[in-house]
Amino acid sequence: MELAFPVAVAICATAAYAVWFLRLRRGLRGPRVWPLVGSLPGLVRNAERMHEWIAGNLQATGGTYQTCICAVPGVARRAGLVTVTCEPRNLEHVLKARFDNYPKGPTWHAVFGDLLGDGIFNTDGEAWLLQRKTAALEFTTRTLRHAMSRWVSRSVHLRLLPILADAADARAPLDLQDLLLRLTFDNICGLAFGRDPETLAPPLRENAFAAAFDRATEATLRRFIFPEFVWRFKKLFRLGMESALADGVEHVERYLSAVIEARRLELKSGADHDDLLSRFMRKGSYSDSFLQEVALNFILAGRDTSSVALSWFFWLVSTHPAVERRILTELASVLSASRGTDTTAWLASPLAFEEANRLVYLKAALSETLRLYPSVPEDSKHVVADDILPDGTFVPAGSSITYSIYSAGRMKSVWGDDCLEFRPERWLTPDGKSYDPHDSFKFVAFNAGPRICLGKDLAYLQMKTVAAAVLLRYTLAVVSGHRVEQKMSLTLFMKHGLRMSVENRDLGSIVGKLRPTLPATAEGNAVAA
Repeated sequence: MELAFPVAVAICATAAYAVWFLRLRRGLRGPRVWPLVGSLPGLVRNAERMHEWIAGNLQATGGTYQTCICAVPGVARRAGLVTVTCEPRNLEHVLKARFDNYPKGPTWHAVFGDLLGDGIFNTDGEAWLLQRKTAALEFTTRTLRHAMSRWVSRSVHLRLLPILADAADARAPLDLQDLLLRLTFDNICGLAFGRDPETLAPPLRENAFAAAFDRATEATLRRFIFPEFVWRFKKLFRLGMESALADGVEHVERYLSAVIEARRLELKSGADHDDLLSRFMRKGSYSDSFLQEVALNFILAGRDTSSVALSWFFWLVSTHPAVERRILTELASVLSASRGTDTTAWLASPLAFEEANRLVYLKAALSETLRLYPSVPEDSKHVVADDILPDGTFVPAGSSITYSIYSAGRMKSVWGDDCLEFRPERWLTPDGKSYDPHDSFKFVAFNAGPRICLGKDLAYLQMKTVAAAVLLRYTLAVVSGHRVEQKMSLTLFMKHGLRMSVENRDLGSIVGKLRPTLPATAEGNAVAA
């Protein structure tokens, strides 16, 4: 008899939970939701193919589904609810029409707070708007574009190309993803605060600042794996990766503090610098911590994204010879029109901005790469107030929305039955002469709405410059047996790098084949991208 009452209560509670859970599950579409643990088993089971798993779920549900990460009464309907979408109308609603209702939110800010502080990519509201307006003014200036061109050209011609030349001569494969990561890190540091960390300089040693930044970034991303109370406990006692994060942040802050102090003295003495740090310092009396956050945010945004995009680009081009031939045809056309048909002149100097701007098909190939392999495959927002998405999905306050950039480029309903094919022609106008940018809420690799990437044009300029310089000189091929797989992280790295062999390209034979058509082709490609 003593056990009768507790047993009866347990049976009633179980029955009540079962009724509640069945109602919850009937209201959700998408992956299976289990009692108590919600969708966690599916997430764990598909951890190594997360982006494909999400894309499959979205394809099956028409572009939007809801799930819960914690099937507990009082939690599941709000804090535990996640809406996942890639439907263009929903993306426009979240990223533009109701922008204020969908900020980064407290979870995102807490995770990145130690590394990025209140920088532009980690804040909302007035703090974000102030930095956005200041940065937007600078990104529209011609001098910043020329500064990027100088940094990229120097890194490519003085460092990357000699490394590729040595590899071609020695017939030695190399990890192209690692080289591109070093190149873009050097470039973005030069553009952000005018210092070259020389990570691409032979013999490719580890740079203390770059290593500290890597440790801090990796440790920050690990926080997304654990509940907040777990990583906060580990942070309190500096356990595991939290210790690496603290050490990395301290090193980065010391380095940037020295850079800022030196830059203040240089600017006071009348020195002229065109990096973003100097531009912000001229705009007002900002604190050192604010300037550090500005620099770090732009490094994080500009480093991994371009290198990852170029890695997938070179892999795709190496496996699609028809695309490679058309890129080379366009390069030959543009350079013959501006430099003549002597290939020595083509290789003598980096692309001029006007030449890069005329590379319409190359831009199409880069965009097609980003459609299939966006550098940031998933992003999320916090829901401030109850709302209804354009497709009728109700999203309650306190829940979150994940918008899958990876899936957005792979929906048959948006891109057609050939959506999984690498076909740059889809980015050209019907006559094939101009670039068709497509709707920004169909192609969200650079985000969209008020938070659209400020450095989009600079990113294309950097990628065109690197791609043209490499493809004009070398033929690349994936090393036999090397597996190209996605790494599950916030940035779409290749899990095992990109091992490629390098061979010198015979430009003479290309010119010989194209010579009868070069004048006409050059005229046809004179339309700006």
